[in-house]
Amino acid sequence: MARVRPSLRIERAGVNAVRSLLEDHGHIVQEIDGGNDHGEDLHVLLTRDGRRTGHVLAIQVKAGKKYKRAKGYVIPVGDHSDDWKESRIPVVGIVFDTDTKKLYWANLTAELRRTDDPVRRVHIPQTALLNANTILSFSERLESYIDLTGMRLRDFTLEEAFAAVARALDGVDPNRAPNPLFEGLADIIVRHEVRVKRFGRLALQLCPLLLLVGLLIFEWPYQVRFVSQYMDLNPVITTGSLYSFILWLSLTVLFELRAGRRPKETGNWLISVCTLFLWIPVMDDGDAPEWMGKSLVIANVLISHFGLLTLITFYVKQAVIRKRRHVIESFERIEE
Repeated sequence: MARVRPSLRIERAGVNAVRSLLEDHGHIVQEIDGGNDHGEDLHVLLTRDGRRTGHVLAIQVKAGKKYKRAKGYVIPVGDHSDDWKESRIPVVGIVFDTDTKKLYWANLTAELRRTDDPVRRVHIPQTALLNANTILSFSERLESYIDLTGMRLRDFTLEEAFAAVARALDGVDPNRAPNPLFEGLADIIVRHEVRVKRFGRLALQLCPLLLLVGLLIFEWPYQVRFVSQYMDLNPVITTGSLYSFILWLSLTVLFELRAGRRPKETGNWLISVCTLFLWIPVMDDGDAPEWMGKSLVIANVLISHFGLLTLITFYVKQAVIRKRRHVIESFERIEE
């Protein structure tokens, strides 16, 4: 009677572990019986909230001690370099550690496209862990890569999707032919995707502040002229006080939002101050009643000084409360 090779049992354990993890989290998996000439064991359709997203990938599974190294794991490329590199869907490599029963992964297609030099093996760090806690990050990173490289499928049935996967592995999609003007920038974005996203979020948060600064610069001569028309106060100092208060309000709102808090009252104050003090000096042509102009300048001085004092006092107090709470919680954890 024929005996089953021990290596085959190890390989099956790796494939089963990957398939079980993906299916437990709702993704659709098609196993390739006996592997194929391209070196893939599974085709996967990613899902979100029970719906297929159009993000499809192929997986090469390796299992056993021979793929383990001192600082991680490796997947040998062999003669699959061109197939994985030119594939129209990403090919993901996953190593199953038979001792720890843990999975580690790498985007083989992305790694091979980083260089034009021959690659014998793809290294996988120990930090690239794939389990129930990291599978959401795994799918999000692959979805971003698929969207960025134009590999996403649309308007398909399940059968059509897997047929498209098979076709995608047979050649290069002309729609993905590189444009030399932008390939370098795209490579940088893919390589530093997390940092690029952080920079994008920061830029989005800073845009309103930058627009406000531009508005204040534009309005400066109007504000100075308005103060000098109606009061004997130093117009530069008076206008500077107003600007300082507006900028403090703006920065407070920005950093509170970045900390995950919604400074609703501070935001309302910012809108009210800008609405009251920024548009009137620009619209005023000197024909307004003197009492109105003086009242606005006096209100400007009072709100700028007392408003800033109130703002600083309130948020310093909130910071003190947070620090005291943190100290109390730290002592409670130590006592436990």
